Amino acid sequence: MMKHLLSIALLMMPAAALQGQQLRLESLDKLGAKATNTINVNLDSSLLRLASKFLSSGDADEIQIKKLVAGLRGIYVRNFEFARTGQYLDSDVEAIRGQLRDRNWKHIVEVRGRDNADVCVRQEGDAITGLAVLYSEPTELTVVYIDGPIDLDGLSKLEGNFGIPDDLRNKVERKSK
Repeated sequence: MMKHLLSIALLMMPAAALQGQQLRLESLDKLGAKATNTINVNLDSSLLRLASKFLSSGDADEIQIKKLVAGLRGIYVRNFEFARTGQYLDSDVEAIRGQLRDRNWKHIVEVRGRDNADVCVRQEGDAITGLAVLYSEPTELTVVYIDGPIDLDGLSKLEGNFGIPDDLRNKVERKSK
């Protein structure tokens, strides 16, 4: 179901000029000291272009990934896995969620319970200029922020690439049912 919601939301995204404030993730960096595993990805547009040069020009999926990242300003990922519950606070998550309450961000999925999920698009006028996914469970916290226009048909191709967890969509999809 989440895959379909993301597809619908992303189909509404035009390729637009990028504007607006970047989502700030630095408040989460302190969690790395408590985590058993961390992923911290910071790829700005120049690094995305460099990384895409290493993708095969003969593989259809990799060609589509190259097209997807061509217009992006950045991909930013924070993932923290903890040995036990209580090693991060609600206030840590709220620091990100609070930014997503800005009038330019629109929630397209919000799930609350034992595990929580938010999928938001940043909207400025008629243009969509960002996508954020925030997923939290008692022993894991993940934030994926894609800054820039996204080819909706190929969005799933980014999973498993550039530090974006390959099971993120499945986690959010399970929680939205």
